[in-house]
Amino acid sequence: MVLLSFEGPDPYSRAGGLGVRVTHLARTLAGTFGFRTHLIFVGDPQRPGYEEDLEGRLRLYRWCQWISRYYPNGVYEGEWEKLYDFNESVPHHVVERIARPAVAAGRAVVVLAEEWHTAHATCEVSDLLHWAGLRQHALLVWNANNTMGFDRINWGRLGYVTTITTVSRYMKHVMWGRGVNPLVIPNGLPEEALGPVPARSVAALRRGLEEAGGQVLLVKVGRFDPDKRWLMAVEAVAVLKSWGLAPRLIMRGGIEPHQHEVLGRARALGLRVHDVVADASLGPAELAHVVASHPEADIFHLRFFVPDSLLRVLYRAADAVLANSGIEPFGLVGLEVMGAGGVAFTGATGEDYAVPHQNAVVLDTDQPLEIAHYVRLLWSQPRWSQRLREEAQRTAERFAWPRVVRMLLDRLHFAAAASSLRWPSSPDSAASAPVPEAAAAGEEVGLPPWPSTS
Repeated sequence: MVLLSFEGPDPYSRAGGLGVRVTHLARTLAGTFGFRTHLIFVGDPQRPGYEEDLEGRLRLYRWCQWISRYYPNGVYEGEWEKLYDFNESVPHHVVERIARPAVAAGRAVVVLAEEWHTAHATCEVSDLLHWAGLRQHALLVWNANNTMGFDRINWGRLGYVTTITTVSRYMKHVMWGRGVNPLVIPNGLPEEALGPVPARSVAALRRGLEEAGGQVLLVKVGRFDPDKRWLMAVEAVAVLKSWGLAPRLIMRGGIEPHQHEVLGRARALGLRVHDVVADASLGPAELAHVVASHPEADIFHLRFFVPDSLLRVLYRAADAVLANSGIEPFGLVGLEVMGAGGVAFTGATGEDYAVPHQNAVVLDTDQPLEIAHYVRLLWSQPRWSQRLREEAQRTAERFAWPRVVRMLLDRLHFAAAASSLRWPSSPDSAASAPVPEAAAAGEEVGLPPWPSTS
């Protein structure tokens, strides 16, 4: 398995959900299923260019480091220089250093490429494999997580040389307009996103809310982008306040310019905003103290890196987590909320996992009144809220990465058969790897024998 991605596991390489996705996908392929997995990404220039993990089954290649040394602020700084280097050098490395030795050893090669940055490189890999006489031993898959960069892709060429996939039915329908019909393979959640949330931390945050005179706790996390419907969220807070429900919104955005419009709108509505500046060591108890100490605030704007441990407490403690995007290719935050046992308010786009009134609140409009209406219903009907939380956790468990990878392997098997590729009779599989819990319960792991193409 060869994964191509701009983002990766290093903090330097994580700018969004893509870095999280490829990190856990790679670790699941290598650790749970035992595949030899090569992850090529734009890595931290201060770390080794090559590393091995999981007893050598996971191999990390930090690409473009000589360029990244001039751009210390993250993976997308110096984006065009890195993209040029990636396109020029990665295909040769994949073919000569990975594919050729693998085929000589009787193995098949699967290249899984992510997002528009890798589209051209993937096409070049296909051409070089043809030149080397190896193309029939390799399956090339290109995945779209969102529509960014779609105007930069040669769709005819990409669709000819790869199997195209995406993460939701919403994205599938969008991509039909590009003349492609992708397979749908959802995102996944790591095991740590599904474990129990410390009840003591949740209780501390709720006490802080009550001590400040608050009744309803809302949480919103995401980039300050108009598509995330931040204005709808703060306007809903104003509606709830006018109804006398004493709401508090804890929010964490980014550095995008839209934040000024959002905060300006909040203040124009008479909402008081308190900036919370701290380091990453601030935990639930300290945040609860901040909330209790500022009873006049309606909105708490977290202006520090929020670790996953604190996010999960916020998701669980909130009466509603506003993942209310107007355009959302998949909606990973909503699924993470479900994994923590929270109540997710999602949009009605790419969140295939969200079932209205069963495991989430699915918003059909962009009206703040709709958020306020369902928040009030949940607050007045705690038994319904509890049922939503319980079903949400059961839903999230179905999206654990081992289950998603089994679906991916099924899709790969279909794509290989449809392409009449030459495969070994018994590819690397999970035969010697740890068996996932689902497999212990009787589910099949790995792939059936490849069909003969001779």
